[in-house]
Amino acid sequence: MVQYIARRLVGMVTVIFLVLTIAFVIVRLAPGDPAALLLGPEASVQDAIDLRQKLGLDRPILVQYASFVLNALRGDLGTSIFFNQPVTQVLADRAEPTVFLALFSIIFAVVIATPIGIFAAYRRGSFLDQAAISAAMLAASIPSFWMGLILQRHFATTLGWFPASGYGGPDATFLERMHYLLLPSLVLGIVNSALILRFTRASMLDVLGEDYVRTARSKGMGELRVVLRHALKNAAIPIITVVGLTFALLVSGAVVTERVFNIPGMGNLVVNAVLRRDYPVIQGTLIVVATLYVIINLVVDLLYAVIDRRVKY
Repeated sequence: MVQYIARRLVGMVTVIFLVLTIAFVIVRLAPGDPAALLLGPEASVQDAIDLRQKLGLDRPILVQYASFVLNALRGDLGTSIFFNQPVTQVLADRAEPTVFLALFSIIFAVVIATPIGIFAAYRRGSFLDQAAISAAMLAASIPSFWMGLILQRHFATTLGWFPASGYGGPDATFLERMHYLLLPSLVLGIVNSALILRFTRASMLDVLGEDYVRTARSKGMGELRVVLRHALKNAAIPIITVVGLTFALLVSGAVVTERVFNIPGMGNLVVNAVLRRDYPVIQGTLIVVATLYVIINLVVDLLYAVIDRRVKY
């Protein structure tokens, strides 16, 4: 196990280094001059030159790359051109709503999808099975922005149960902030429950026909115990994989929902950073998201051995 974790850590460092390189190259290939954009159309050429020197954008590209990598290894992702603050501070300020939004969404998705997927597999071919599959296809087909607008209208504007948008004021308590996130979390939870439901159903179908399940039934074990203790335990690995990857996708991909509900999270930050050509913020976000992906993948792989003792590393 220790050797496996060591190999995975080396692989993680390699992946992150490649992401550093790709992020630097892609951002530098993007059209537009951040200095001119930041100064506006009224600025003179000399002002743009001075600002480029201040930001280090006038240096040779290899020098910029070496400086970028060395600083990133020290945890310094640069200074935001627009906010004039360290990128780590800018990302930290926006991370809380996005992380909680992703966490609530994945909880909603798992709570909705897992029991339905198990029941659909257990009742394979029945009307309820077909209804579950149809509901999953419907949930996956509905655009999140449209569902967000519909829920906003009914539950926020008409009924007044939830705030329509935002994340609370500076003095808002933790519970008040979570109240703001319930509606967008439900939207993302419903949309992402479709994939988890289908994976749960397919994985359960694979194991429900196995010999050890029939053996458990032949011993007179109750159906609920057979399904939850024997079948679900062995079907859990692909379900955990898709849940982990879905969580990572939610952290990095909840841009549309954050825009609809005006949540000041990382999604809004990235969109605005792209529009402003704020290179350090774009690069920093890419690095943070990539690091999150490889960490979640490692945690998911390690959970395999915890859930199934037959898995050895």
